[in-house]
Amino acid sequence: MNTCLAKLLPPLLGAFACCAQLTAAEDSVPLAGAEGRPTVAGWTELVDGLRELPNRMLARLPESMQNDPQVREEIGRLMLEALASSALDAIGGDGDYPAFLPQIGQLLDVGQPNADTVYRTARVTPGGTYRLRGLRGSLRMANIGQMGPTPGEPGAKSAQPGPARVYHDLNALHVDAQGRFDVLLSPARPAGYSGDWWQLEASTTKLLLRMVSDDWSRERDPTITIERIDRPMGRPRRSAADLEQRLRSLPVATAFIAQLFVDHVEQLRRQGYVNKLKVFDPSQIGGLTGQFYYEGAYDLRDDEALIVEAKVPASCRYRSMILTNEIYETTDWYNNHSSLNDSQATPDKDGILRVVVSAKDPGVANWLDTAGYPQGVIQGRWTFCNEQPVPSVRKLAVTEVRASLPAQTRTLTPQQRDREIRERRFLLQQRPLW
Repeated sequence: MNTCLAKLLPPLLGAFACCAQLTAAEDSVPLAGAEGRPTVAGWTELVDGLRELPNRMLARLPESMQNDPQVREEIGRLMLEALASSALDAIGGDGDYPAFLPQIGQLLDVGQPNADTVYRTARVTPGGTYRLRGLRGSLRMANIGQMGPTPGEPGAKSAQPGPARVYHDLNALHVDAQGRFDVLLSPARPAGYSGDWWQLEASTTKLLLRMVSDDWSRERDPTITIERIDRPMGRPRRSAADLEQRLRSLPVATAFIAQLFVDHVEQLRRQGYVNKLKVFDPSQIGGLTGQFYYEGAYDLRDDEALIVEAKVPASCRYRSMILTNEIYETTDWYNNHSSLNDSQATPDKDGILRVVVSAKDPGVANWLDTAGYPQGVIQGRWTFCNEQPVPSVRKLAVTEVRASLPAQTRTLTPQQRDREIRERRFLLQQRPLW
């Protein structure tokens, strides 16, 4: 043995032995809750409150889905999405020091977010006075809804969030030469104030910001800030009681979001709306005023397709069609051709919009890719349109699609489709997710 190594080896072995003893000692120490050991108040309740949530979600699904390992793990993902959304609010939500935080979207894919919409929420304190400023941007639709307490929060009166108190249109605000807006939100208009003003409803506890873009390559999202101006700046250290309450509130908030629509697709199936569509009215749970929804479950083999058809209204501010999976997560529209809006899906010369839903690309432009989900939901919306038709649906073999569409229907080669999806991903990643 090398002389230097022989001298070094005993102390090194002694150090390793010491580390091993320390690690073993640490592993043997009881965790939170042991007598005489400090704990984080509320943490055990948080963990216990979430422990059975996946099982409660699965119990709302048919036995075939409960027994499917793929679905079970997707339920786990859905719960994580709900937890992440709720945790962001628990960490950053503060009506006295507000900011617009992510609510749902491509990663927080719970509650079937619209592919063209960026959703954010900001907490407000009833009775406060707020100033909202920013660049208005160029979106066709950007609005803020005043929302009340959700289930589990103080002041909540039912198991549902209820309708929005009122919606405010960012595009209706005055802007300066640089496109900047400045609006006050308060219970009453301040004396002598002549600028843009919105009334804050007495029961409003949060603001829901929707930013809807249909031309991703040209439109620019607004920037927006919010501050409470009827109290001095500088936020004091949060109290232990406040932090504990935020931990304790997470299980209820998470369970509400996670379970809200988990069995929605199954309900549509039980109602007989499989490969056909019906009116869907979410106005009582915060749906956008002036927006008409239709939806239905789809059920397709890999060699089957649906053709969804409707006469496009003569006047329409916005329209779109998206897909969801079996537990009502919106199908990944960043990496798949799984959503279409009025800038992307053009009607045929007869004014009929025809969209193909299938697992295999039929080679037509207006295609919605089920992306590996043989069952799910088709949902569409007509927003501020003069008519609200519910489209018809017909099922056929994928090989029959081209012959069943008008001769002038726009087609795409596999190479063109690949470029189109890459461009979609490129444009969507430039939108403000956070």
